[in-house]
Amino acid sequence: MTITGALSGTRAAHRVNETTAYFAVTALPGGLERFSPGFEATVMVRLMHSMVRFNALQRTGRNNRKKRIWDTRVYGLPVPQIDQFPAGMIGPYQKADKAVRANRDLPYDERAMVEFHRYRGFLLGLPEELLPGSAQEIVDLFNARAATLRYGYDDDCRKLVSSTPDAYLRPSASTFDRAADAVEKSYSKLAFTAAFCEGNFKKAADMGVALSVTDLARAAATAPWLTSRFAAVRIAGRLPVLQDLADQYITELVKRRLDDYGIPEYTTDSREYAH
Repeated sequence: MTITGALSGTRAAHRVNETTAYFAVTALPGGLERFSPGFEATVMVRLMHSMVRFNALQRTGRNNRKKRIWDTRVYGLPVPQIDQFPAGMIGPYQKADKAVRANRDLPYDERAMVEFHRYRGFLLGLPEELLPGSAQEIVDLFNARAATLRYGYDDDCRKLVSSTPDAYLRPSASTFDRAADAVEKSYSKLAFTAAFCEGNFKKAADMGVALSVTDLARAAATAPWLTSRFAAVRIAGRLPVLQDLADQYITELVKRRLDDYGIPEYTTDSREYAH
């Protein structure tokens, strides 16, 4: 993305939209059944990764002087499976890390979530070795992958991280959508700080995600409404008489979000690459 200039701007919004829409559509009821929209989206994402990998490894140049755009000796293989593992298993990792720290097993609902993520990762092309099932195995693999990364964090890394919460994803520029976008950005920054920086604001800022007093104020003002609604749905989902209603409500909510953001085509065109 650094080479092609796709780190920020409208292309960043497109990238974030594709990713969030993909995870949303696969999480719908029956989303991973064969020939379902989520299954088809998974196939398209897998094909798109292959196309990017193929085009990045092609030899190109002018005046018959061919050279590789992508130097595998420096960058390794483009879009390797081990780099797809964290994106698909970050949710299970956060649950597994808490379980390991508390010296407990994953409860039934969290094990079910892990299995869902494992199957989706399998459809994306990850081998079984990169799809651990137990809490300790998940944590060990995440740590092993982190240990193999080159030490360092430069401006390109910061730009990639900051471009995600900075992307404007709302369907219009209306007053409501602009306000909703501001709230979403504040929660994105808070979630990043909690998930990847253990709540350390300074560390998050060093990584490119700076929380302001305004961000904290937005979160504080909207937290009662959001947390109470979240709690109500969780409670309803555990009551047999309300389970179906809660499932229907959440499903319709996800579908409305997909209508707002749209379901992307998951395509790539090498003719649009700007090296």
